[in-house]
Amino acid sequence: MTAKPKAKLPKEPAADPAHSSRPALPALPSLPAPKGRSKPAQGNALGNAPPEAQSPEGARQLAKGWRWVTLREIAQISGGVTKGQKRRPNEIVQKVPYLRVANVQRGYLDLSEVKEIEASESEVQALQLQVGDILFNEGGDRDKLGRGWIWNGELPVCVHQNHVFRARLRDSNDSPKFISFYGNSEGQRYFMAQGKQTTNLASINLTKLGQLPIPLPPPENQRRIVAEIEKQFTRLEAGVAALRRVQANLKRYRAAVLKAACEGRLVPTEAELARAEGRPFESGQQLLARILTERRQNWQGRGKYKAPDAPCPPTEVNLPHGWVWTGFEQLSEGAKNAIKAGPFGSSLKKEFYTETGFKIYGQEQVIKGDAYFGDYFISEALFENLRSCEVKAGDILISLVGTTGKVLILPDDCAPGIINPRLLKVSLNRSGVAPKFIKIIMESATTKAFFKLAAHGGTMDVLNLGILKTLPIALPPLAEQTRVVAEVERRLSVVEELETVVTTNLQRATRLRQSILQKAFTGELG
Repeated sequence: MTAKPKAKLPKEPAADPAHSSRPALPALPSLPAPKGRSKPAQGNALGNAPPEAQSPEGARQLAKGWRWVTLREIAQISGGVTKGQKRRPNEIVQKVPYLRVANVQRGYLDLSEVKEIEASESEVQALQLQVGDILFNEGGDRDKLGRGWIWNGELPVCVHQNHVFRARLRDSNDSPKFISFYGNSEGQRYFMAQGKQTTNLASINLTKLGQLPIPLPPPENQRRIVAEIEKQFTRLEAGVAALRRVQANLKRYRAAVLKAACEGRLVPTEAELARAEGRPFESGQQLLARILTERRQNWQGRGKYKAPDAPCPPTEVNLPHGWVWTGFEQLSEGAKNAIKAGPFGSSLKKEFYTETGFKIYGQEQVIKGDAYFGDYFISEALFENLRSCEVKAGDILISLVGTTGKVLILPDDCAPGIINPRLLKVSLNRSGVAPKFIKIIMESATTKAFFKLAAHGGTMDVLNLGILKTLPIALPPLAEQTRVVAEVERRLSVVEELETVVTTNLQRATRLRQSILQKAFTGELG
């Protein structure tokens, strides 16, 4: 399963006396090959014995010594205690820990939060979990039906609620893990097929659970197969854990690159190069003054022109020589509606949509990073009414609701259209500001933290034009903006290549896990 990426680690800019004190970025992580599973599988019912099971229709031929059984044939199955049930007057109850659906995951038990439930003494005696009990979930999303694992006595006393079934094997020689591994893999298709679907949830009843067909080998084979599954899963999980660490390191490296870019530490500054080459340069202060002059000349608003104020700069950041603090209002082109939020939702009701016409840009395009995605349009007449929200090539679109702060730069061949109410567009002064540099600023951890603190809303974060105008932006000379963008793109292209390799290997690990289980229950593993 080893995959060796061809991508090489991007090197730091060559050190020179002018900027040799600049702290180095962390190195990109090396990519290990996945090997196995380090986290031991955790993961655990009463009833009447049915007649001996028949082979399910269309069942495959079993290996020698194996036989088809149903779960009810080999186990006693029981539901659990019902939360909030009515009690008889003066009935004595006690609070005991109990397992909910959230505790019973596929292949392990999540005991990070075990709640208590009221139960009578007789219920505790009947439903108290014992080591080796197999647990199956009764309901939830359809693909989660029947998920579960084994109770290993993690708590001295514990019962299960009525949405969790318990199976207790009749023969102590049979392996609970063998049955649970099967239920979580091959048996999942049975649960999905037999589950009852309501509007929002799926469920499986005790009868259907008891009819689960299981290919059962002799007990000694069960134990050998379980041991082989756990051995291979251990190796597999070790590799998966290593890949997850690489993912985390790549994420940290990406953040470090963006942070260095926004603070003038990624490439030599224009001031350093100009000093070394003995030439003059346009500083950030001079660039900003030029932008503000052009903004005043291009002003198309009503009334007397008023120069925009810069946001308050952060006190904890020292900018390099030649950089200046500014904000979106100062950097906008100065034309009317250069910074504009989308129209009220009533202006873009779905009944106004047309099959062709002027495109509606929304969060879908911004989150996907694809200006060509989507097919919502409005008529020319409605477009004329909403022209204040019109976009053009080079505009920056910013997500305002939920997934806040995501940015999309409209390409030169973008379709004409408007933004919807969940977006804000900024038309920058293109002669002094590189949109890709502003996108780097917006994607940095510093800006994300700023928006997180400033955003408001109940169930989701919400940004607005006022908040965006308070964002301080560190602006370098234009030539330096171009070099920063090129270096960020070079480094992050390597990161993206490594991330693709990691994702591919994680997908292969998932397929390998499924293959191990499939072989286990066809007699090919032990």
